[in-house]
Amino acid sequence: MKKILILTANPTNTKPLRLSEEVREIKSAWERSQNREQFEIIVEEAVRPQEFRRTLLDHKPDIVHFSGHGGGEQGLALMGDNGETFLVKVAPLAKLFKALQEIFFIDCVFLNACYSDVQAEGIYPYVS
Repeated sequence: MKKILILTANPTNTKPLRLSEEVREIKSAWERSQNREQFEIIVEEAVRPQEFRRTLLDHKPDIVHFSGHGGGEQGLALMGDNGETFLVKVAPLAKLFKALQEIFFIDCVFLNACYSDVQAEGIYPYVS
């Protein structure tokens, strides 16, 4: 069974996104799929940096789907402990995915965030 891990973050000091609706649409499509028994969907919302890493390690997903805000070179916007933006730059993100590659393989990463091409470039060498 393939695991799809959906991670969302919409910090309080950013423009509101319709992340719950996005997750609902993904789940609805999965439920209608003829091959749904081949996939498991796991959703983690309001993801903070430490949860991002721990959740990846705990679930060892085949597919990672991140939805939230992106800031290009400034990083992906996760939730800080105070609910506001905590930007994760590409270097630590790439380091994390490189380390994960030694434990398990991630087949696909989908970054649904503006200006996330920088992060995609940084992590793609560590995605199967």
